Amino acid sequence: MPPIDASTAAGIPPVADPGPSATHAENTENTDGQDTLDLRLPDELLALIAEQNAAATAGTDTGTGSAAPHHPTSLTEHDLLDNVGEWGPVTTPSGVFQLIPARVERDLPLISRWMNDPAVAAFWELAGPDSVTADHLKPQLDGDGRSVPCLGVLDGTPMSYWEIYRADLDPLARHYPARPHDTGIHLLIGGVANRGRGLGTTLLKAVADLVLDRRPQCARVVAEPDLRNTPSVSAFLSAGFRLSAEVDLPDKRAALMMRDRALRAVL
Repeated sequence: MPPIDASTAAGIPPVADPGPSATHAENTENTDGQDTLDLRLPDELLALIAEQNAAATAGTDTGTGSAAPHHPTSLTEHDLLDNVGEWGPVTTPSGVFQLIPARVERDLPLISRWMNDPAVAAFWELAGPDSVTADHLKPQLDGDGRSVPCLGVLDGTPMSYWEIYRADLDPLARHYPARPHDTGIHLLIGGVANRGRGLGTTLLKAVADLVLDRRPQCARVVAEPDLRNTPSVSAFLSAGFRLSAEVDLPDKRAALMMRDRALRAVL
């Protein structure tokens, strides 16, 4: 079962910035200020990004930096999240961002390294050998499509891990009045250099906009950061989410955050 928290990194004056969001809460700043992760993209991932960008460009453009919404062309070309892998790149104030669905054989070493960062492990609880992270990814990849794990790629560099999931089909739905097609997000920022400078808030807004643009049946984007992490809650608020309720989940008390399609124009 995918984690039921979307949380952010601490230490974000004056604007909160998300780091890992996961089963428990968020990562904190790495005190040594060093980021030792190898962020060089594999050639295979570079080729995939180029291919998807080319396809997205063919379907653009409104001048907003977003690709046109994708419409399935056959009965077999569908999933429960409207083809996350085909949402395409978007331009943000921090650069061109894209969600690339994760593949175990290609992305496991990088994602596992992020999970072994003590600041991340404290909340995702996936530290250990690569097999621990693989056991977290595979049920999503082999499942019915209700949760899609992704790399977040910014200006060609993988720098975050995301899970886009159907909140209305998730155990979270037992804890709030879910509506059909509610879509949840989990996020961790992988590199120390990308934490604590507002980048997470920028990407949260971009991904929430992507969900609303690419999933016309979705009226709300949902997140559940740990209430103890004030910077996390602040980051979601800064990204246009509102605090809907406080909910007791199996492993934490969470702030149930919503970003409403109906309020999008004023946020």
